Amino acid sequence: MHQVRMQVLWFISTSALLFSEAQASLYGESTLNHSCVLSPNILSCSSGADPTQVDTCCVETYGGLVLSTQFWDTYTGLEDQGQLLPKDSWTLHGLWPDFCNGSYTGYCDLSRQYDPDPSPATTDDGTEIPPYTGPNIGTFLEPFGKYDLLEWMNTYWIAQGQPNADFWGHEFSKHGTCYSTFDTPCYGPQYNNTPHVDVLDFFEAAVLYFRRLPTWEWLADAGITPSNATDVSYSISDIQGVLAEQYGAVPYVGCSGSRYNETEAGSGTTDNGRTALSEVWYYSHVYGRPQDGHSVPVNASGSTTSCATSVGAISYFERADGSTRLM
Repeated sequence: MHQVRMQVLWFISTSALLFSEAQASLYGESTLNHSCVLSPNILSCSSGADPTQVDTCCVETYGGLVLSTQFWDTYTGLEDQGQLLPKDSWTLHGLWPDFCNGSYTGYCDLSRQYDPDPSPATTDDGTEIPPYTGPNIGTFLEPFGKYDLLEWMNTYWIAQGQPNADFWGHEFSKHGTCYSTFDTPCYGPQYNNTPHVDVLDFFEAAVLYFRRLPTWEWLADAGITPSNATDVSYSISDIQGVLAEQYGAVPYVGCSGSRYNETEAGSGTTDNGRTALSEVWYYSHVYGRPQDGHSVPVNASGSTTSCATSVGAISYFERADGSTRLM
């Protein structure tokens, strides 16, 4: 989660970039002339990705450092409601648009706020984010007939401690609205006739990136598999090394649980990293629109882990009994 890194407030002086509940666009662009096949194929975070020089609907110019993020949870907390985790797979967390310097913002368009429990509760400028009380965001896909996508999301995009659709609403509202290429004017003058096509595009993009990053398989092929045995542990260097080799760049690897120097094994050390493997963030730049999937792996920005760095300090826990869906 973003809570594990320090948020750097990003101040933008140009009034056209300021957003509010009344402004449903990062750049205030027209609904016309966004034929992206006619646009140059420019890499985000490059010198060419200048919002004053390119069509911001066709080149990602706002959140150009794209993170495809995944969870390893051991339970959902809603097992009695049938909300289970997939067998032999990590789960999708989100597709985040960071600024090119590694800082970020969220909830960029409050007119598209579908999060029942916004976190944080205010935008960077202190504007209160009203909790969403309408139909859950999963229902937005039904008019498009995307029941297969909904089924997949309920299998692999799984929340902990809240209904899946509430989590999806959080991910779109906080992160999806902070891409220039998902701005509503990008969908043309007929957007009001096909509302929520931006939500559909964001969900499909998040799924696209997740499906080509098989964290479970990459780790398992290297002999790194979940275990609750006390004599089975791993080193973050091995975990991160395997994923970096497969991905082509160093991902961020997150851990939760006890700090190593609070455990018996780590007592007396200065290693205060966490010890339970829980998350991976894969960073990339993208050519053109993120939803088209033309990405280039890049190394994690800033810190590359919250995990303990001592040899054999990391546990990769099995999922709790009754928390896994039989595939």
